Amino acid sequence: MKRMMSLFALLGVLLGAGSAWADAPVQITLVPDPQNPAQPKMGDWLKFHSVIKNTGRQPVSGLVAWISLVQVDPGKEQPVDLEDWSAHKAVLRPSLAPGQSFSVDWPIRLIQAGNYRVVISAAERTASTLLASPFADFHVERKPTIESGRILPVALGMPLLIAAFAGWRLRR
Repeated sequence: MKRMMSLFALLGVLLGAGSAWADAPVQITLVPDPQNPAQPKMGDWLKFHSVIKNTGRQPVSGLVAWISLVQVDPGKEQPVDLEDWSAHKAVLRPSLAPGQSFSVDWPIRLIQAGNYRVVISAAERTASTLLASPFADFHVERKPTIESGRILPVALGMPLLIAAFAGWRLRR
């Protein structure tokens, strides 16, 4: 009986959350910038555009929106610390009237290779519901860390420099 009551309670919470979600007064869209590289590599920048709109009948006050990034590689699923990725900080909108919207661009510098999912979240200061945009997935290619333009002068120059110094010391 206890299990059945727990199941009904859980079902009620889930159904209640579903209807609160459907009646959410704020809609968030998320779109990758068309200028983003087709095959982004480590070190590249991506930009995402979001529009946050009050679709309700009441003003929304104290709306905070932020970007979140999750690595979704099998076995490496984890949230990403955006401080390293030079991501945009959260934005605050003191008031958003019914029907009013605002746009935010979210730049991200790609630090690590892998598969990622980005989402924009928002919360109203007085509400108890977290709102989120649809996900945007992307893949970051590994960037070679050894470039011949940087390593070749050192690889060839150091032996020549040592030989020249040794020859100069022998002549003295």
